[in-house]
Amino acid sequence: MMIATILIEAWDLYAIAFVLIFIKEEYHPTAAELGLVTAAVQGGALVGALFGGIVADWLGRKKVFILTMVLFIILALAQGFSHNIWDLIIMRLLIGIPLGSDISNGYAYIMESMSKGKREEMGSRWQFMFGLGEVFSILVITLMYAVDMPHDILWRTALALGAVPALVLLFARLDLPETPLSLLQRGHFVKAKQVSKQLFDDPLDMLPNEDVRIPKPKIGDFLKVIWADPIKRRATLFGWISNMCQGAEFTAWGFYLPVILVLSGVGVSSSGNIIGTNIVTALIFCLATLSGYVAPLMLPKIGHRGVAMWGFGLAFLGLIIGGFAIHYDWKIMIVVGACILMWGHYWDASNGMTITSMVAPSRFKATASGFGYVFVKAASFFGAFVFPMVSEALGKSGATFVVAILSLIGFLAAKFILPEMYGYVETEEAPSK
Repeated sequence: MMIATILIEAWDLYAIAFVLIFIKEEYHPTAAELGLVTAAVQGGALVGALFGGIVADWLGRKKVFILTMVLFIILALAQGFSHNIWDLIIMRLLIGIPLGSDISNGYAYIMESMSKGKREEMGSRWQFMFGLGEVFSILVITLMYAVDMPHDILWRTALALGAVPALVLLFARLDLPETPLSLLQRGHFVKAKQVSKQLFDDPLDMLPNEDVRIPKPKIGDFLKVIWADPIKRRATLFGWISNMCQGAEFTAWGFYLPVILVLSGVGVSSSGNIIGTNIVTALIFCLATLSGYVAPLMLPKIGHRGVAMWGFGLAFLGLIIGGFAIHYDWKIMIVVGACILMWGHYWDASNGMTITSMVAPSRFKATASGFGYVFVKAASFFGAFVFPMVSEALGKSGATFVVAILSLIGFLAAKFILPEMYGYVETEEAPSK
């Protein structure tokens, strides 16, 4: 249920990439307004990730899970009834807040409720779910386009449909238990013992049978704990760099892939029909989804460093191929470059959030997850907003080469900063030297 949130986010993030052309038809936005429509949800998620993680550490996991889904359902439906471009921008900005909050809270839940090794594999499956959401959105929107649904209704329906899986997830979460570690860190010992007995058959007999008042964790303390331990520090620093690079890597190029393919004439019929382009895009994301499934399976074999290095390395190669292919109008090679990029991206994006969440003590897990996701969303906002302007200034091939620099930075960070973290168990104190 934690990872399922990614499917909902993927639907909302990627559906708009396929309906931007119809939004332009109806609202005639400026280039800056169009950039804000695509980037607003990333900006909202940045805010939600930062404050949602802190709130989850204060109030507990379940309350935040319920609140975020309720807000998303309301806002997803509301964006389908926008009256102008600024209505839509504001709605998408607000939608990002519960999405960012839910992700940071979900990673804390996974890290607190699963054993070492298993929690890393589960946390790294978020890209698999992201791929499923993208493929699902492509197919549904292509079907609506194929049956000649009016364009002004099509884009509104596509964006509002995200409320349906969110509603299913909301009902599934109503019976979700709080994690014992979260209860312990907030001094709720009585409830923690009950939940621990229910989940792990461990009554925690060493704890008193009464609740105690424990001071709420502070952000300053979180940073001190992380920076005091060289392993935590290096792992967290890599996680932040990785999240930033992969966020911009995808949003700048992968997000605009349908537009790039259309403008390059890949899959476009002589009459201007774009169903062929959508099918090509869907096949690319089917490959990416497979990559997202394989990445966690590789962790026991090559570790987090291996997954990250292979991922960023392949993404860099794919972007270089794509840049030259766009420049020389090699349509087949554009698709080849996109396939290599997506396979690599779904590896390099798989473990940044897992690592930042895993190394933090329980009382800071949601805060650490939120901080990590801030880097994803800040880079995603920047990439979505700036890529069209960079493309206009340097051309699409030049902009693609610029994005490749980010993949190279991610590769170097994995090689020289990241210690091997597979099977790591977090502790509060710095290790003795």
